[in-house]
Amino acid sequence: MPRRRIERTEKDGGTPKSRPGLHPEAQKAIFVIVLFALGAVSVLSLVGLAGKAGEWIAYVIALFFGWGTFLFPMVLFGLGYVSMYPSRYQLSHLHYIGLVLLVLSFLGFLHLFIPYRDLVNVIPEGRGGGYFGLVLAFPLYKLLGLWASGIILVALVLVSLLLVFNISISAVWQRLQGVGSVFDRARNKLEDWTETEDGGAGGEDGEAGDSDEGEVDGEAPEHGEPSRLLRKDIPGVQTEMPLPPRRIRRKIDIPLKLLSDASERPQSGDIQANKERIQKTLENFGIAVTMHDVSVGPTVTQYSLKPADGVKLAHITGLQRDLALALAAHPIRIEAPIPGKSLVGIEVPNKTAALVRLKELLRSPAFKKRKSALSLALGKDVAGESYVADLDTMPHMLVAGATGSGKSVCINTIILSLIFQNNPSDLKLILVDPKRVELTMYNGIPYLLTPVITNPEKTINALKWAVAEMDRRYELLSQSHRRNIGAYNEKIAPEERMPYIVIIVDELADLMSVAAQEMEGIIIRLAQMARAVGIHLILATQRPSVDVLTGLIKANITSRIAFNVASLVDSRTILDFQGAEKLLGKGDMLFISADLSKPKRLQGAFVDEEEILNVVNFLKENAGDPDYDAEIVNRQQRAVIPGVYQDDENDDELLDEAKEVIMRAGKASASLLQRRLRVGYARAARILDILEEQGVIGPADGARPREVLVTADEMAASGDRGGEDDGGDVSGGGVDDKPDEEDAFEAAEDGAEEDGADDGAEETVGQSKH
Repeated sequence: MPRRRIERTEKDGGTPKSRPGLHPEAQKAIFVIVLFALGAVSVLSLVGLAGKAGEWIAYVIALFFGWGTFLFPMVLFGLGYVSMYPSRYQLSHLHYIGLVLLVLSFLGFLHLFIPYRDLVNVIPEGRGGGYFGLVLAFPLYKLLGLWASGIILVALVLVSLLLVFNISISAVWQRLQGVGSVFDRARNKLEDWTETEDGGAGGEDGEAGDSDEGEVDGEAPEHGEPSRLLRKDIPGVQTEMPLPPRRIRRKIDIPLKLLSDASERPQSGDIQANKERIQKTLENFGIAVTMHDVSVGPTVTQYSLKPADGVKLAHITGLQRDLALALAAHPIRIEAPIPGKSLVGIEVPNKTAALVRLKELLRSPAFKKRKSALSLALGKDVAGESYVADLDTMPHMLVAGATGSGKSVCINTIILSLIFQNNPSDLKLILVDPKRVELTMYNGIPYLLTPVITNPEKTINALKWAVAEMDRRYELLSQSHRRNIGAYNEKIAPEERMPYIVIIVDELADLMSVAAQEMEGIIIRLAQMARAVGIHLILATQRPSVDVLTGLIKANITSRIAFNVASLVDSRTILDFQGAEKLLGKGDMLFISADLSKPKRLQGAFVDEEEILNVVNFLKENAGDPDYDAEIVNRQQRAVIPGVYQDDENDDELLDEAKEVIMRAGKASASLLQRRLRVGYARAARILDILEEQGVIGPADGARPREVLVTADEMAASGDRGGEDDGGDVSGGGVDDKPDEEDAFEAAEDGAEEDGADDGAEETVGQSKH
């Protein structure tokens, strides 16, 4: 009886009893050693260095492989090498089918060189393709003749190569082009080096101008790739997004070994005892149930039960606290009913939760079967199955949760999921990180359209650029008579394809506090229209209040992730369902989308900082430098505070008058510009910021006015105004017609009270910006 009890506990998902056995790593090592040993022995046998037994082994190999005897050790060495790195090379049945087909078709092609009447007779002599070659060559030769058989066997060789290496013909062509470009660059460097040597020798006897030219030519090879520098300069004059195709469209294979593969097993406790406690507790309250399957997930274990006829689900959900008391577990969650089943699920936290690694999800069958390049490896469900969502069909997503619940880790998981699937030419990211600590480590990767944005005002301009880019893409779709970005990219050349753009905001609350109405309008417009042109939004916040996640934003973004929150109200604000307040934290989430009727509980994948840095450093070393979109960067440099005029021409008109005012007064302050130019404080502060950027005035210094850094002569020499304006009457320019003495008297009369108060506010605004 005790033994049967232990076996039932193991079957139900409890902690299994340890059994002695060989470690899987040891089994793998033994298999690899055997393969390499057999390969080495076969090579020695074929070259006559293995004695009498080697001669017999060589004869058997020649009998089956004919002229292709060295295929046998090559296959053994290849399988041994692949088996050494299972994380890098994942073999499936298609790979093995392709390998067998490759050997048979290649040997069959060799056997076609034998006359038809001698196809069988030459096999004992070790000629042709041996018995394996005869398998395909004989029937094809007899039915189709020599030439047709040769064409079919060559086609089979090519097909088998594609199966073995799991690549497409276009990828093979790109790699061949890459090899050709390597030789081209080597030849160019050699020519440049030769020209440099010739130029240096001729520069001694030539003119000074020729000598200088020789020096310039000599510097380019020293820095490497002069042709790449020239290519980088040419797109700069284009108005479109600069994407030099020869450098960026190169396929980048990011190895999974950069991610950690440390795995853990969840400990759910005594499953059978918990089933009995649940059934007994419900029976104590007059509810008859039948216990069904148990699903052990990484964080919780779901006990499913079927209530008797006539039992209301509300009676079961109302006993949530009593069940938590009986199971000594808190919090528990009741899912009534389980979607797609006529069962009720009771989710109980595991004794020990298991960490879900991103590498495990990227290697899962669910991720390998993905149909979109924008698939997101979110985590594992309560049954321990990998869950992959498609951003292309969402097409936007909200992420919310309390501090420390796993929100930022989820954002990192999403970014890495997208990066592992796409090349920099196919995917572009705009990352917004007001906290400056979560996403800034991605700076410098070629997927970024702009450096990671940390300023709310700059974020607004970047989103405005996204709206303009959306309109531009719709115009291109209209001209090409295509409905979406996928159909458009299939029609045009690869170097002209539009990349997908994913905008990720790590904290939406900061943006809504700066300009709520403006931000809401931009987000709604992008959410309604941007899907067809390949622009997607992922917005995250740790403050899920109605002033941040407004009704219009939620109505247009139906895919949402909720981590642990403080109250039921916050859960309803995010999901329109309760349940997020009962999550366990550390990546425990509820996910809902348009194709899910109820939230789905997942344990989010975890990536640590070391894994992220491994991927970032790999991209920096192998994918080249990022090509930032100059239009976005320029817009960011012209970012404005809400309430300030955004028309540069209006600002330019007042800039000249503002310079005259501060030159006459010998100082600069917001209150001075407010009085003289008759503008509000926000515009005066903006003018001061522009003058500081131009180097006309110094930075804010507490309550004291700003220092003027240039003189009147330097101002005139800079060409900001013509000579007539500098020396002319300023009364018509909107400035008070007062002599210098009166200006100085008025400035002194203001004192430190008014100017100090205004300049103190100016400093606060400056600190909030930076």
